[in-house]
Amino acid sequence: MADSIGTSNIWPYYSSKNVQAAARKPVKEMGKEQFLQILVTQLRNQDPMQPMQDKEFISQMAQFSSLEQMMNMSKEVTSLRQSAGMIAGLIGKEVSWLDESAVNAVEYYGTVNSVLWRDGVQYVRVGKTDVPIDKIQSISEPSADSGSEVAGNE
Repeated sequence: MADSIGTSNIWPYYSSKNVQAAARKPVKEMGKEQFLQILVTQLRNQDPMQPMQDKEFISQMAQFSSLEQMMNMSKEVTSLRQSAGMIAGLIGKEVSWLDESAVNAVEYYGTVNSVLWRDGVQYVRVGKTDVPIDKIQSISEPSADSGSEVAGNE
């Protein structure tokens, strides 16, 4: 008689125990969604004869608002850091941009000396000219004969 080994386990094994274990992922930080869920749960399950006091509710709403603002600020600081790091990589590169203030648009080019922020706008400084980064047409490695002076192509 041949030995046969049978199993009801088929990979991947989707028992309810395995599915529940996989679904439970530990939350490292409590975010605004979790905070709001707790607040709503408190409101649903409060005793109608002794409802939550106004000052308690206002305090929790202030905490929620504060948490939301801190998360927004953290996201903005992260994006600012990433953006500043990327634009700093332009220092020493040759850029070209269009000056559309004249009747005919003129293309200028030069090597980036520095990067600056003014009124929430990022600029690169080429020679004595400040160029908003959204006006930059091309970025390249500087050629051997290029300096930091601004040159124009008409």
